[in-house]
Amino acid sequence: MNSPGAYWALAIAGATILAVTQGVRQSLGLFVSPLNTTTGLGIVTISFTLAVGQFVWGAAQPLFGAIVDRAGSARVMALGALMLAAGLVGTTFVNSSLGLVLFLGVLTSAGAGAGSFSIIMSAAANRLPPERRTMASGFINTGASIGQFIFAPLSQGLIAAFGWIVALWTLAAAALATIPLAFTFRERPGEAKPAHGPGITLGSQVREAFRDPSYLCLHAGFFTCGFHIAFLTTHLPGEVALCGLPATVSAAALAIIGLGNIAGSLTAGWLGQSVRMKWVLFGMYGGRAVAILAYLALPKTAITLYAFAAVLGFTWLATVPMTAGIVGKLFGVRYLATLFGLTLLSHQIGAFFGAWLGGIALDRTGSYDWMWYADAALAFAAALVNLPIREAPVAKPVAA
Repeated sequence: MNSPGAYWALAIAGATILAVTQGVRQSLGLFVSPLNTTTGLGIVTISFTLAVGQFVWGAAQPLFGAIVDRAGSARVMALGALMLAAGLVGTTFVNSSLGLVLFLGVLTSAGAGAGSFSIIMSAAANRLPPERRTMASGFINTGASIGQFIFAPLSQGLIAAFGWIVALWTLAAAALATIPLAFTFRERPGEAKPAHGPGITLGSQVREAFRDPSYLCLHAGFFTCGFHIAFLTTHLPGEVALCGLPATVSAAALAIIGLGNIAGSLTAGWLGQSVRMKWVLFGMYGGRAVAILAYLALPKTAITLYAFAAVLGFTWLATVPMTAGIVGKLFGVRYLATLFGLTLLSHQIGAFFGAWLGGIALDRTGSYDWMWYADAALAFAAALVNLPIREAPVAKPVAA
């Protein structure tokens, strides 16, 4: 795909799908309080449900990625939109812990995973020349930021005006609207996937990856990234309430994070073309740690929260195109959906603990202080673990 028109059609479709799937996911923390009030299931149960959702979203991506690597991406994205919509609608009918976990934790999250980073970016990378991949990934990644910027205040406004049930039905309709865009990624007749090497199977490629220290370092850093993001998206509304500020501040802060990440993602995509991606990751993770410590030291006002959100937003999801880019440089793009999906699984294992432990910390101590300190320590560790990464392509095994 070399024509500018086809390039931009692919990039815009990918960014739009990601805007919906990520915008919906990143706004679910706004539903914690109304869900708790309506169902009486308790903050720990709802936090656990969202933690399960974080894990399922990550686990779904290598599974769907393996399907994509064999059968193509368009049908997987369309199926994901149907699952996401069904999970959101089903949540409005549940009144038990099990039902909440199944619909909000499993079905919704698996559907979002089928139309998320590893699926969309690998589909684009397989159809773009190497010189366009990093910038395209950065542009597609801005979709997640735009989605958060739009869906956080939209969800809060719908909850306030019409209730949380209408809000979830509206989000479900938005998910269904992405189905036509998914078929932008369908394979044309005669279009072949790039080959990693003759005779290299998916299984042998995965085994090769897990023997490479650089790939393992990416997993370790991405674990921390997931912990950080899930803790904030799930519990930022609770933090705002503890500061004595109105719910509109949390929605605005989430929107500012999304807006800041547009600049961060585009900057990361641009830097990735000339600067080693591991240095970009080092700066982003280190910047998060400094921002958290500064937030803890400052008075908890709306202005402080907005400034904190803006700084975090610049680094928020800009780690994604850099991580995907390094995986592609190490192993090629033939099995990128699976290999990058596996790094996202590590990301979401961290996210599980970030969402779940945040609820436990609030229940046990009445504040999130210890979570903030743990978050800063993990961010510093993530910055350091990226330094040993070697970006040169690994030696490919010779086919028998």
